Amino acid sequence: MTAETDHDLTREPVAAHEPSPRSGSIALVLLVAAGLVAVAIGLMTLGRAQAQPYILGILAVLAMVGLFNLFAFAAGIIRFVDRNLDDPVMGRIADHAFDGLAVTDPRGHVVYSNAAYLTLTGATGPQEVRPVERVFIGNPDVSEAVFRLLKAAREGKRQQEEVRISGQDGSQGRWLRMRVRPLGTGKREAKYAVWSIADITRDRERQEDVFQELQHAIEYLDHAPCGFFSVNPAGELAYVNATLANWLDYDLAEIGSGGLKLTDIVSGDGASLLTSIVAVPGEVKTEVFDIDLRMRTGKTMPVRLYHKLAFGADGAPGPSRTLVISRARDERSDPDRAAEVRFMRFFDHTPMAIATVDRGGNVVRANARYAKLGQALGLDSASKSIFRAVNARDRHLLIAAINQAAENQADIAPVEVALEGTKERWGQFFVTPVDGAESDAEAAIVHMLETTERRALENQINQSQKMETVGQLAGGIAHDFNNVLSAIMMANDFLLNAHKPTDPSFQDIMQIKQNATRAATLVRQLLAFSRRQTLRPQVLDLGDALSDLAMLLRRLIGEKVKQETIHGRDLWPVKVDVSQFEQVIVNLAVNARDAMPDGGKLIIRTANVTAEKAARLAYKGMPAADYVRIEVADTGTGIPAEIRDKIFEPFFSTKEVGKGTGLGLSTVYGIVKQTGGFIYVDSQPGQGTSFHIFLPRHHAEPEVQEQPAAGLSATNGAAKEAASVAAEAKPRTDLTGQGTILLVEDEEGLRALNARGLRSRGYTVVEAENGVEAMEALEGQSGAIDLVVSDVVMPEMDGPTLLKAMREKNPDIKFIFVSGYAEDAFEKSLPEGQQFDFLPKPFTLSQLVAAVKETMAKAE
Repeated sequence: MTAETDHDLTREPVAAHEPSPRSGSIALVLLVAAGLVAVAIGLMTLGRAQAQPYILGILAVLAMVGLFNLFAFAAGIIRFVDRNLDDPVMGRIADHAFDGLAVTDPRGHVVYSNAAYLTLTGATGPQEVRPVERVFIGNPDVSEAVFRLLKAAREGKRQQEEVRISGQDGSQGRWLRMRVRPLGTGKREAKYAVWSIADITRDRERQEDVFQELQHAIEYLDHAPCGFFSVNPAGELAYVNATLANWLDYDLAEIGSGGLKLTDIVSGDGASLLTSIVAVPGEVKTEVFDIDLRMRTGKTMPVRLYHKLAFGADGAPGPSRTLVISRARDERSDPDRAAEVRFMRFFDHTPMAIATVDRGGNVVRANARYAKLGQALGLDSASKSIFRAVNARDRHLLIAAINQAAENQADIAPVEVALEGTKERWGQFFVTPVDGAESDAEAAIVHMLETTERRALENQINQSQKMETVGQLAGGIAHDFNNVLSAIMMANDFLLNAHKPTDPSFQDIMQIKQNATRAATLVRQLLAFSRRQTLRPQVLDLGDALSDLAMLLRRLIGEKVKQETIHGRDLWPVKVDVSQFEQVIVNLAVNARDAMPDGGKLIIRTANVTAEKAARLAYKGMPAADYVRIEVADTGTGIPAEIRDKIFEPFFSTKEVGKGTGLGLSTVYGIVKQTGGFIYVDSQPGQGTSFHIFLPRHHAEPEVQEQPAAGLSATNGAAKEAASVAAEAKPRTDLTGQGTILLVEDEEGLRALNARGLRSRGYTVVEAENGVEAMEALEGQSGAIDLVVSDVVMPEMDGPTLLKAMREKNPDIKFIFVSGYAEDAFEKSLPEGQQFDFLPKPFTLSQLVAAVKETMAKAE
């Protein structure tokens, strides 16, 4: 360490090979030390008493010198300097740097500057050195930049500015790069700022020259007689020259802002051709395509593209370079070129995928639709085999067809096969041989038409027609069976009335009644499937309805199966028949239980499904609308794919003989369809089954309260059983009465039994075989007819026609329709506002008499 005064810091730069002067001397230090030692020895030769005054004097002098140095150091007159600062190598690097360097203290005074700084600031010597702000004071081109630099220097930050200094007396100006940074990171060093000034005039001139050359190149490219564009890997147009933009009638500013994609300017499926180039890592490929470009107005223009594409080391494509040659002039002037253009338009715009293949099925050339199909199927761009587009199980069919074409066989039958891919897709291939081929390069021409939508529509129509046909058959059988069962049940009631419980034959009669009731349940299920049963819909909260069913479901499924219900939030209301909805859930729960013999889990979920979500689900036949979904899922054995399409058919069952009728799921299907909903099944063998029921959302509307038709029918066995239990618990109702009843029924045996039953309860009965006889009986009857009980389907004049005819003569006459069909089946054929009651077949004597008495009471 050496002591150095403050004014020594502002020294003139030294020459490169001169030694740097040092401010201290080791000889002086040794001399002072030797003098002090000599004085000490001299004082030792004197006596103690004589030496004491001298010792005190010397100590006083040394104390004064030390005190003076302390004050000088505190005042900054003397300071200790690191000897590394006087390193000649470090000093010469700064002194002879190309950039001007200067160091300023906290007051802004220059404490160091090199020769380059003197030259750039115009100073002739160290005495004329000025800080940066004083050098450029008054120059408006530089003042703002200097202000920002000074602010950064005061805040201890780094800052850089590039400014242009105007020349004097017409001389050329120059560019300067000025930087400022703190001297160091220490507290004291941070107060000093290091300034650097560099002349970058030549660099800026070179940049301007490059920019001018680039601008000229762009201008040449923009106004070239051909088009040019570049597409990035995302399919966006990164660049389009002015010529192509003018051809397509687009604004260059719109294209440059990323507003257009390749598919916006390429007509049809042509864009798929450009993206179907086989990737080869690290290579550059150039392909030629004849396609149509689409103008802003929608018109097309034929062009030839020279499409250059570079692939990275990983095979990823980079931005393309595409030259565009217009062929519109060729189309007008050259007939041969015009024919070529027309053919290419036909080839690329046909809705069929076309490709020529060799004997091994490798694609030699293909149109745009084939390229788009390959992308849709998710095929690897490196795959050139047409067989890769076909599912492995059907691939042999296409191979056989191409082999026939390679042998020049004609009239090759079309091949319809499943296509490769994650989704089920189908295609029909038409293979024809290439006539006159000189080599095996092209062995066959393959035309492919996708038939996925057609097959789906055909399957949907076939399934719908099959279900409709089975439904009509089931409905017709149910109607005829209802008539037979009505007669059996009525006769059975007469037998029960004639025999006491102690009679030996009473149990046999009860057995007949139970089997008749069971047969009536089967018929009702057939009607449910054919959607011809009578429904009593009402607005329902599914959450409450499922909660009410929870106890019953737990009893049905047993202890081995765990039942869980997950309710959706804020479920929309639906309008359904409560008892029929309960039957749907019960049937599905029972099926789920049977599919889990060793136990499992039954989950019932509910949720709202918006129209947008319904559209995304893309279930076949279900339009986009608001629905409430009920999902019934189990963890059972699942349903095999080969029988999944048959599970809703009547009498189809996978259970053992005697353990099921095969009507459970068909009943569910019919009820859901008649309610206006949809049902779908998802199942995998061994993974369980999920039934998805979609019921339309009910929108509340103000409705006029109408007198409901007589709710005399029980729609399922559970309801009838509950009704019978309730009847037994109450005192027996008096079902006798008086009045004249016109009974119209074309089945003679059933009519006789019904008439006998009504007469046994005190009524006067007038019988008629059909509507014509009923009208004659009405006109010939001396007394008034109090009530008409009529069948619906009859020869000559049916029930609805009879109602209209009788209401014309007597508007107040009361009617009860009895039928094996649903009430809705004939209600639509009646004039609006007609009032009637309805009793579905089959019915017992007590039900008939109760309906008559109730209607007669309303008449009074």
